[in-house]
Amino acid sequence: MPPLARRNLFHDKIRLTVTLTGIVFAVVLIVVELGLFVGFTVTTSSLIDKADVDLWIVSKHTPYIEQGSTFSERKLYEVLATPGVASADKYIVRWAQWKRKDGAEVGVQAVGFNPYTGIGGPWNVVQGNVQDLKTPDAVMVDELYKEKLGVTRVGEVFEINGRRARVVGFTRGIRAFTTTPYVFTSFKNAQGYCQLGEDQTLFILVRALPGADLKTLRHNIESRLRNVDALPKAEFSNMTRFYWMFTTGAGVAVLIAALLGLVVGVVVVAQTIYATTMDHIREFGTLKAMGAANGYIYRVIITQAGISALIGYGLAMLVSVFIVRASESGGAAILLPWQLAVGIFFLTMLMCVSAAIVSINKVTSLDPAMVFKG
Repeated sequence: MPPLARRNLFHDKIRLTVTLTGIVFAVVLIVVELGLFVGFTVTTSSLIDKADVDLWIVSKHTPYIEQGSTFSERKLYEVLATPGVASADKYIVRWAQWKRKDGAEVGVQAVGFNPYTGIGGPWNVVQGNVQDLKTPDAVMVDELYKEKLGVTRVGEVFEINGRRARVVGFTRGIRAFTTTPYVFTSFKNAQGYCQLGEDQTLFILVRALPGADLKTLRHNIESRLRNVDALPKAEFSNMTRFYWMFTTGAGVAVLIAALLGLVVGVVVVAQTIYATTMDHIREFGTLKAMGAANGYIYRVIITQAGISALIGYGLAMLVSVFIVRASESGGAAILLPWQLAVGIFFLTMLMCVSAAIVSINKVTSLDPAMVFKG
C-alpha cells in the first residue's frame, strides 16, 4: 500500500468524515432495504421452511399456504399406505378471530399440528413446552404479538371463534408477513377453532423413508389420491413466496424499494468517492510534475478508495446491527444473514473502487503544468 494514500486520506479529517458519512449512509440504506426484502421472503414461507418434511399434500391448485382448501383426512391413511412413506401428519393453517379480554377481536392464523410428533409446530420456544399443547384448548403465541393479542402471561384464557383458548407458552421471532399472528395449537383444537368438520384437514405433511426417490413417491401419491397435489417442500415454499412477491402489490413494493435503495446507495458512494478524488486534483498534478508514473497514481487513488470502503463498511455494519436488533420488536423484519453481509462488503468495495477508477481518467489526463498556474 503506498504510504501516500494513507497520509493523503487522513490528512484532512473533515473531508474524510464527509466521505465516510456518505459511505455509511449508502451502506446502511442498502442493508435496510435488502434486509427488508430478505425478511419478507423468509416470513412469507417460514411455516413451510421450518417443517421438517419432504412433501406437502394440498388440495389441487392450491397457490400458497394461506389458501389451503379442505379435504377428507381419510386421505392420510392412503398416504401412509404408499410405499416409501415413513410418516404423515395432518396439518391446518387457517384464519380465525381472537377475542381479547377487552372484547376487541384480532385476526390470527390458527396452526394445528400433531403435538406428539412436533412436525410443523412452533420453534424458538422461550416459555412453556410444545408438549403442553397436548392439553385441551392450549395455544402458544409469539412474544412479538403479546400487546396486539392482549396477552401478558402464561395461563390467561381468551377465545378463538367463540371457543376457549388458554395460553401455555411463548415463542420468539416467529413472524407472519401479513402481521396476522400465528397461534399454534393441536390439530384437534385447530379443527374446532377453524370450525372444520371432524374428518377435514387442509394439509398432510409427509416424511419419506431414507433413500426413497421423491419424484417417484410424489407420482405414486398423486396417482393414489384424487384432487390433490404432492408438493416438495422447496416447491411449495417458492410458490408461496412467488404469490406474495408478484401477485400482491406488497411484494412488488418491497422489491422495488430494495432495488431503489441499491441504486441510491451506489450513486451516493460513487459521487462521494469521485468528489474526494477531485478535491485532491492539484496534489495529483504535483505528483505528475515530479515524474510519478500513472501506475503509481492509480495505486494511490484505488488504495484510498479501498481504505474508505473498509472503514465505511465497518461503521455501517455497527449501525446496521442496532437497526436489525431494533426491528426484532417491530412489525417489519429486517434480516441480515452473513451471506448478505458478505455480499454487501464486496458491493461496497466494488462501488468505491469503481468510482475511483472513473476519477482516474480525469487524473491521468492532467497537464502537470497546472500546478504552476494560479
